[in-house]
Amino acid sequence: MKVIIFDAAKCNGCHSCQVACKDEHCGNDWMPYAKPQPETGQFWYKLNEYIRGSQPKMKAAYVPTMCMHCDEAPCIPACPNTAIYKREDGFVVIDPAKCTGTQLCNDACPYGDVIFFNQDLKISQKCTGCTHLLDRGWPIKEPRCVDACVTGALTFAEESEVQDIIANAEVLLPKSGDDVKPRIYYLNLPKRFIAGTVYDSVEEEVVIGATCTLSGDASATATTDEFGDFWFEGLEVGTYNLSIAADGFSAKEIASISTEEDVNLGDVDLA
Repeated sequence: MKVIIFDAAKCNGCHSCQVACKDEHCGNDWMPYAKPQPETGQFWYKLNEYIRGSQPKMKAAYVPTMCMHCDEAPCIPACPNTAIYKREDGFVVIDPAKCTGTQLCNDACPYGDVIFFNQDLKISQKCTGCTHLLDRGWPIKEPRCVDACVTGALTFAEESEVQDIIANAEVLLPKSGDDVKPRIYYLNLPKRFIAGTVYDSVEEEVVIGATCTLSGDASATATTDEFGDFWFEGLEVGTYNLSIAADGFSAKEIASISTEEDVNLGDVDLA
């Protein structure tokens, strides 16, 4: 059984994976695996860009979405025409010859826009795992998106051979994943951060070496750098309190910081 593993820490957002998918499927009829993907309106593999925080404390993160090829795929029983089936290698495929465009598979999928409706052909379409290539002896022996990844952020492998990696991975929707058992795994998905700059308004200088102590839903300590900056990364969504202390200054307390979104506290004056 095959799996695909995406490592967000290795992705630089080049979009080669997304372009390779379009190149393979737009204008190409790969029956009985898939009819051509429309040039616009569908991304069977989509690399999503997330800009986190606010200037100047910002980070970019990239997370792909595609069909998760679930072991307990809810789209399969939802199809009244048995057009969707799971292969022995783990990939879930929609048979274009059997699909009548009911779109019930779209409604059943918990992952949102990963199944698309082709208005011209009146069929549902999605990632096939490039099974047409795998079955026909393509020497690369992996889907086009994986082959196109220049940073090694995508891995295609037998599940039994990467158990140690999967043990440290997560699925995109953990609650849904417990039920549907997706075969796409993610490493180093972006967590929340709290950041800011500590300065002295009297001297008009940043404060280097201030001790920043985070408490609440997690505890951590950071020290401001030569720019007066501090970062707390890898935080779960929650509520935190921050205490900032430095020699010659009264401690600064900031309470109830919510990490529903990434937080840039901006300039924090200790004077």
